Amino acid sequence: MDITDRSVVKLPPEGLFDDPRQLGFGKVFSPNMFLMDYDEQRGWHDPRIVPFGPLQLSPSAMVFHYGQEIFEGLKAFRHADGSVHIFRPDRNAARFNRSARRMSMPEIPEAIQIEAMRALVDVDRDWVPPCPKPPRPCPTALYIRPTMIATQESLGVSPSNKYLYFIITGPVGPYFRPREEHLVAEAGDEKQCRPRLTPDDTLRILIARDWVRAAPGGTGAAKTGGNYAASLLARKVARDHNCAEVLWLDAVERRHVEEVGAMNIMFVLDGVVTTPPASGTILEGVTRESLGVLCKEMNIPFVQRAIHIEEILQGLQSGDCTEIFGCGTAAVVAPVRELVDLLPDGSERVYKVGDGTPGPIAKKLYEALTGVQFGFDPDTHRWLVRA
Repeated sequence: MDITDRSVVKLPPEGLFDDPRQLGFGKVFSPNMFLMDYDEQRGWHDPRIVPFGPLQLSPSAMVFHYGQEIFEGLKAFRHADGSVHIFRPDRNAARFNRSARRMSMPEIPEAIQIEAMRALVDVDRDWVPPCPKPPRPCPTALYIRPTMIATQESLGVSPSNKYLYFIITGPVGPYFRPREEHLVAEAGDEKQCRPRLTPDDTLRILIARDWVRAAPGGTGAAKTGGNYAASLLARKVARDHNCAEVLWLDAVERRHVEEVGAMNIMFVLDGVVTTPPASGTILEGVTRESLGVLCKEMNIPFVQRAIHIEEILQGLQSGDCTEIFGCGTAAVVAPVRELVDLLPDGSERVYKVGDGTPGPIAKKLYEALTGVQFGFDPDTHRWLVRA
């Protein structure tokens, strides 16, 4: 692919990476973006890297009216030697195309997607935060957001015949801001450079009894904006109850656990890491898949099966459920300290998870995954692609 480079050189503001908590997530953007157009006559064409800025779209562009839009999310990491690596872009590219098929949008060859990501990250490599190091080993990375939108100027329900594919990036800190100070390592303590979960990284989660995220036959397995828009009301109610996210149940019986917020969910039941199967209503997470591989390597039992919410609540009371954690690109591994169930009278029934701190399995998996991502451990699976 012959990419036209009209990029600009702009260095990050001084001190931007000093405090990952202040950096936030999705608030700062790199100075360039990748664009590529599609029409039925020429297919995908005119790949280019241009300065980050507004897109010019007609008010009649079909994305605004019929929601033909898909996106992905992945990260690039800086290693101690200064090199930059994208984590498993092939899996995100494959999922992007599955989303495209479900939304009646044109696919993009995986090799072209990866080439575009590598080229853009290389242009803006100064915006990739440094490898974790003392005194603050809180992990930071460059978030990569590939997106496709329908751009045909037309009103009438049908697939668009024109599309725009674009990629934007930006440096990010923790997705869920720690409640207190993140772990501080002593200068020169190389071992403590590794990112670690602390008690401040745990979440309080509301069980969604009155809303559903996705139904069988719907778009739950596609990464499309409508799925997220439909979740915002439940998330607002969760925030009103001092919860970070909601735990979604299935749409048919309202009994089986599906996801937590925008993440996949895992439970440790009788020592077995247990996660719902990807059955068409659940997004097939790249982090979820990677943690399953790591479980097997670390001899941690791992299964995918249907999980009844009552099994979890009873397990929390009996001690059979010892850990709960979400997992995803943005949050990596997000331990849950409390599940909250709203009763008909509006009161809360709170179920504490373990002692309320990150459990041993969540910590092991988090350290193993970030160890590969930041280059502390060997990349035996060739998950990293150098930019």
